[in-house]
Amino acid sequence: MNLPAETSTFVGRDTELAEVSRLMGDSRLVTLTGPGGVGKTRLAIRAAATGSEHVYFAELAAEQNGDLLAHAVAAALGLREQSVRPQAEVVAEHLADKRLLLVLDTCEHLIDATRDLVTHILATAPGVRVLATSRQPLSLPSECVYRVEPLTDADAQRLFCDRAVAVLPQFTPTDAVVRLCTRLEGIPLALELAARRLRALSPEEMADRLDDRFALLGGGGRTGRHDGLRSAVGWSHELCTPDERLLWARLSVFAGSFDVEAAGQVCADERLGNVPGVLARLADKSIVRADDDRYRMLDTIREYGRDWLRELGEEELQLRRHRDYYLTLAREADADWFGPNQFTWALWVRCELPNLRLALDHSIASAVGLELVGALWFVWFCLGEIREGRYYLDRALERNGKPGPARTKALWAAAWVSFAQGDLDLVAHRTAEACEAALEQQDWVGAGYAHLGLGALTIVKGDPERGGVTVEQAIGYFERAGGRHVGKLVAATVLGLCLLMRDEHERAAALMAEQRAECESAGEVWARSGGDYIRSRVELGRGDPVAADRLARAGLRAVWRFGDLVSSAVAVDQLAMTACAVGDHPRAARLLGAGQRIWDSFGLSQFGSPDFGGPRLETERQARGALGDAEFEREYREGEQSPERAIGFALGGLPNSRVVRWNLPAPE
Repeated sequence: MNLPAETSTFVGRDTELAEVSRLMGDSRLVTLTGPGGVGKTRLAIRAAATGSEHVYFAELAAEQNGDLLAHAVAAALGLREQSVRPQAEVVAEHLADKRLLLVLDTCEHLIDATRDLVTHILATAPGVRVLATSRQPLSLPSECVYRVEPLTDADAQRLFCDRAVAVLPQFTPTDAVVRLCTRLEGIPLALELAARRLRALSPEEMADRLDDRFALLGGGGRTGRHDGLRSAVGWSHELCTPDERLLWARLSVFAGSFDVEAAGQVCADERLGNVPGVLARLADKSIVRADDDRYRMLDTIREYGRDWLRELGEEELQLRRHRDYYLTLAREADADWFGPNQFTWALWVRCELPNLRLALDHSIASAVGLELVGALWFVWFCLGEIREGRYYLDRALERNGKPGPARTKALWAAAWVSFAQGDLDLVAHRTAEACEAALEQQDWVGAGYAHLGLGALTIVKGDPERGGVTVEQAIGYFERAGGRHVGKLVAATVLGLCLLMRDEHERAAALMAEQRAECESAGEVWARSGGDYIRSRVELGRGDPVAADRLARAGLRAVWRFGDLVSSAVAVDQLAMTACAVGDHPRAARLLGAGQRIWDSFGLSQFGSPDFGGPRLETERQARGALGDAEFEREYREGEQSPERAIGFALGGLPNSRVVRWNLPAPE
């Protein structure tokens, strides 16, 4: 269960909760509709929490691209996998045998994509129920729509007083509270915004001002339903100082959350100097919500700010500033990826993915977008965002055909992502174009990465001799470029694999010792994990499966933390081999199942290569022979059920192997 924590008391809604619970018992799809701020999300969270099922909550407000909706839902499910198949199919397949409640919060801006995904899930996963919140229904035949209305007068007053006491502990209700809550129409967000104003205005003063506002809106009456919310937000805007209003408008360009540094870089200018101070005041007024060192806006607040940004004529300017800020950081991350700061950058990416997507969505057809998507190559390949990388790289290359270093980088990055998915024909096409372009431009770093991709392709196609020559060319190009490049360390790993496939185990061991020393010198973790895998293969070939197991686990621990799915699948298969080598065939079968599940999530098992996949097939043959088909399949399916649980199992070492040395340190 990943429901958001409730940070304030839940007031009223007893009748609504009972009715929503009844509807959820009768229908597999219930959609809570109503205007912004009426309390759809809080009601959904409380209704979901009262049930007995496992609940998964997907917050969709920050996702602006319908093509990536299923990815956001997959992340909420803890499904880190990517796939060459449509992600909706991957999600539906994952849910097919599950019994759970999936809450999809804030769907109205992605209504078509949500409708398609929910249709697929309901058709494929009979044990899954969906509770959605949206300002409009999904309009599906099986949908049961429940309109969330404002709070009753009594509950509205209770909510206001509860929030008022949190602001002013000495607060005492007066008759003006009744008039104020009536004017705010019982809309929870409006009431909460008003309660935050109590430090500046009394309930009487607020009610009087709202009376004036409604008179302006409609001759002393209401112009329509829920003018109270618009009034409360607009009134909060009026109570802000000019610099607070300006920052509110400019912050509306962020997707999801942001930190103080980002706010300052994107929003500050000669008109708005002290962004941290103004941001703190907006947080105090509940215009933004602070969450540790990051901030976010509610959708209704963001929309109001965006409207004002358009009125100011600054929307395009601020979107460019947002894009340029994230391009600058992406360049820095790319340059700094080789070294000790990899986990710091990985955490940055996890926090900033919504903003990176937004920057790409607004620039993908331009040269800036092409550079940005290439600079993020490590996100797509090293951090497991394979499907998104393929999506953005393909579109950037389609829309930017002019040769240049940025296109060359996007080409080899696209080749690496396609290699991970097993789309080897596209890898051949992309690497050939990248190699030619890099050499023509005398881009030696690009030539190194492109030839590395071409060499890896040649190896998995069964020609380690020619592949090794190409990888050595890649190393030569990296050396010609000068400086330190993570690609050179990856190339050493791929060359080590060539040597293993040619039965040159001692040469591979010597090469990996050099690679390890260089990684340690640079504080490099990600590339070292590849060397750990080759060293594990060497130790297994030497007849020491215990040392091999320790090395494979060391590599897996690093790449799983990064979210690197390709390397994780390779490492899990290697651990199955070490288990088989010590006679722990149940463990081997379970790990084979886990490995296959990860492989299936992003492409072909073992890249579709009989040569690369031969050891896995031999491990399966031995384990199946020792256990018999029935027991093998039981263990295999257990590993296949949950890769996350199986990874924990894999990292536990060989406790069932009856080998007394299983917990010794890995060999140096």
